[in-house]
Amino acid sequence: MANEVSIWNKVMSSAMTVPGVKVDRESFLRKEFSLYCSAEQLDKVISIRPSEVLSKNIIDRVANSCINSHTTKVTALSTLAGIPGGLTMAATVPADMAQYYWHVFVLAQKLAYLYGFPDLRDENGDLSDSACDMLTIFVGVMMGVAQANMAIRMLSEKFAKEVIKRLPRMALTKTAIYPLIKQIAKWIGISLTKSSFAKALGKVIPIVGGAISGGLTLATFRPQAKRLQKKLQEQMCVLNSNASEYNKEDLR
Repeated sequence: MANEVSIWNKVMSSAMTVPGVKVDRESFLRKEFSLYCSAEQLDKVISIRPSEVLSKNIIDRVANSCINSHTTKVTALSTLAGIPGGLTMAATVPADMAQYYWHVFVLAQKLAYLYGFPDLRDENGDLSDSACDMLTIFVGVMMGVAQANMAIRMLSEKFAKEVIKRLPRMALTKTAIYPLIKQIAKWIGISLTKSSFAKALGKVIPIVGGAISGGLTLATFRPQAKRLQKKLQEQMCVLNSNASEYNKEDLR
């Protein structure tokens, strides 16, 4: 297991070095919902959860827009990274993967905030170890890992007990969720090894390799993003258990 987990940790570390990977929850929600809310309502969106103020239709609309935007960008980047072939392959594969998971992490944070999860950043605006564990869970959900679905359900039930704006300073290593996270990281590491090999083959042939690389990215990124969105939609009901967001009046 250690080797597979190490592979995932290296990929995550590389993606975390790309500027802009940390999403400010408040700034993001204010920007996305400013057209749908009054100033007072927007403050409530920030202090509690979007589903306390906005209908599911609006939240889904913004989420779909984010998914479409990141899908377009990451596919274009992957296509460009795949164009060089032969001798440059060793250099482009890691860069392509880092860029891919940068978009995965940024989109995962945005979707989490839209559907009621607290800010993953700490008081200094950094992504802590607990935040990285949360991102591992989100990626696991995107890849269809059963343990990830179980972990996100457990976290939703925990967060539903109280309104929190920031991820608690809880060491997930000391909770029942941590063994699940290790299993998720192992599964992702195995999957990365296989997908990296497939993408590397596509990059051997110039131009055509770019099309293959971009096509593989398009075929994986959007479906995985939609899978995470669906799971977060389900958990929104748990997070907002005291109200039925499905019956709220659309504010637009």
